[in-house]
Amino acid sequence: MATDEPKKHKLTRREVVEKLLSGVAAGAAWPLLSSAHPIYEHLKNGTLLDHAAELSSGAVWSPLFLSAAQNSELIALAECIVPGSTIAAVNRFIDLLLSVETAENQKKFLASLAAVENEGRARFGRSFSALAAAEQESLLTTFLQEAASQEHFNNLKEWISGAYYSSEPGMRELGWDGTYAFASYPECEPASSTD
Repeated sequence: MATDEPKKHKLTRREVVEKLLSGVAAGAAWPLLSSAHPIYEHLKNGTLLDHAAELSSGAVWSPLFLSAAQNSELIALAECIVPGSTIAAVNRFIDLLLSVETAENQKKFLASLAAVENEGRARFGRSFSALAAAEQESLLTTFLQEAASQEHFNNLKEWISGAYYSSEPGMRELGWDGTYAFASYPECEPASSTD
């Protein structure tokens, strides 16, 4: 039995970002994303977002900037920090952004990624991607508590959360229902008191 129902259109990252930025309180959708972080500027670049869509739609993909090992570490780390990152192809998007990033920001990203991997090897004798989920969470908890590691963690978290929440799965997680902008941001509204 044939249906006349149209196929659901899968939004591109550019469409998601445009819809997000058209909202009145667009900044509230990325509460963890600093406007000073490099990913923030990339999310305003429509051409780059279109290129990301082209690259991610291909059946065969390989990193443009990261090595295969670094990509594996990023996949594991992103999934631990923001579950669902693998489905949203966060690693692919970050790799593309890094391929056009300044040498300084590339170096900072790689240093942050290496710091997590080195901590995994120091504490457990294995890279982050080879750790069990409980070990990964334990490592990140300790890593975040150490003052010397906080900058590395925050740098990676901003890349990952920015990439994830600019994807359709990320926007839907925030409560986006397919309209051009959120009617409101429930997480950002003050709690009502019942008198």
